[in-house]
Amino acid sequence: MAIQLETRKLANFINGEWVEVSESTGVTNPATGEEIVQVPLSNTSDVEKAVQAAKEAQKEWALVPAPQRAEVLYRVGYLLKERKERLSQLLTQENGKVIEEARGEVQEGIDMAFYIAGEGRRLFGQTTPAELKNKFAMSQRAPVGVVGIITPWNFPIAIATWKSFPAIIAGNAVVWKPATETPIMAYELAKIFEEAGLPKGVINVVFGSGSTVGDAFVHHTDIRVISFTGSNDTGRNIAAACGKQLKKVSLEMGGKNAVIVMDDADLELAVEAILWSAFGTSGQRCTACSRVIVHEAVKETLEERLLAAMENLTIGNGLNESIKVGPIINKAGIDKIKSYIETGKNEGAKLLAGGYELTEGEYRQGNYFAPTLFTDATADMRIAQEEIFGPVVSLIPVKSFEEAIEVNNGVEYGLSSSIFTNDVNRVFKAQRDLDTGIVYVNAGTTGAEIHLPFGGTKGTGNGHRDSGVQALDVFTEWKAVYVDYSGTLQRAQIDV
Repeated sequence: MAIQLETRKLANFINGEWVEVSESTGVTNPATGEEIVQVPLSNTSDVEKAVQAAKEAQKEWALVPAPQRAEVLYRVGYLLKERKERLSQLLTQENGKVIEEARGEVQEGIDMAFYIAGEGRRLFGQTTPAELKNKFAMSQRAPVGVVGIITPWNFPIAIATWKSFPAIIAGNAVVWKPATETPIMAYELAKIFEEAGLPKGVINVVFGSGSTVGDAFVHHTDIRVISFTGSNDTGRNIAAACGKQLKKVSLEMGGKNAVIVMDDADLELAVEAILWSAFGTSGQRCTACSRVIVHEAVKETLEERLLAAMENLTIGNGLNESIKVGPIINKAGIDKIKSYIETGKNEGAKLLAGGYELTEGEYRQGNYFAPTLFTDATADMRIAQEEIFGPVVSLIPVKSFEEAIEVNNGVEYGLSSSIFTNDVNRVFKAQRDLDTGIVYVNAGTTGAEIHLPFGGTKGTGNGHRDSGVQALDVFTEWKAVYVDYSGTLQRAQIDV
């Protein structure tokens, strides 16, 4: 039986209080089509209240010693761990991903809490020799102030922790706009922050649309950082608006990730990794594998093994432990996938499996799409260039290692890449030459660990990273401090 929320209508969380909003919209379970909760549709005045609360709270929070700030995050981590199964089941209901993946996502939040809490006793700067006598020089991190985070529906708790935890440990206050499709994780995480003893106003949750709430975040003068994960079009608009305001912005956007399978690869392992990377979360990951760049010498064998393995994929409601592929988030997602199937066929790719929506029997009320495999795609086809965000993978044959690297890099994105080979020389050349922020060797394109930076090159982002210690760079400013104890005026570069 599905876990039930104690409320059927969510509220904003502003200055430590639950604030109801008059307008709302329904959130449906993509596996069943049933409405599970009503989510607020906030307006700009709600954003203003949240920002002012954050602005006031941040002044005091920044004065709390960082190790004490860390104690709150440790408590958050323990509460997440205690409630892992409940959160996982709620996540599956609102997002659709299968329960084992939901558990993995909640575990990311747990790991992030404990990892970033540890930074409360680090937040390292540097001391350095001064060039003048009787002078001390150092650098230190300083909080930025109020941070705005805008998170997507496909990882509704993991990505929020990647952004909010580093911001909070660094002494900032946060206003957060979750995706309207998946608001329950935001509600649950706000309750955990409250129970863990985070002071009022340090985190504020404002539900609503991107065009209203998100836009208000971007243009509010008191929000000094925007951290966004989502589509490229929206990210580019955010970057342009923030640039005009000289506002810091961190963007993590799309991917067109490839698994390279060389002629010496362990094909059984490669097939297993491709299935997980391409069809896990029904392909609705920015790190999903949507291209397989395969050496022509093993192309036919790989095709046969992939097709055989795909027949064993179970599709349905992710709360069922035996299910491996869940639903698509909504009908718009289904329609987008359908259009790319037609595009692929028109471009001349050969459809080997899938390519259709599942609408009969148990699938009638949900949003399901059959795992899909194209072959004989070319690198310049739209299905090999554009992000589909669904369970669709295309095989692209190549003649050499060098051609495989060229095809991998020949897209506008640069998030994740993978190579299967037993040649150590190819391994080291690949990790050097693959133009992506994440490189896997003999593993799929998914599965980032929270203590390493997450993000990519080119159209995937703007150079910043979520997760890892590098995430602190987004939410801090560097301050250089000089202490002259000579008792005289010493001029740098002049009196040396």
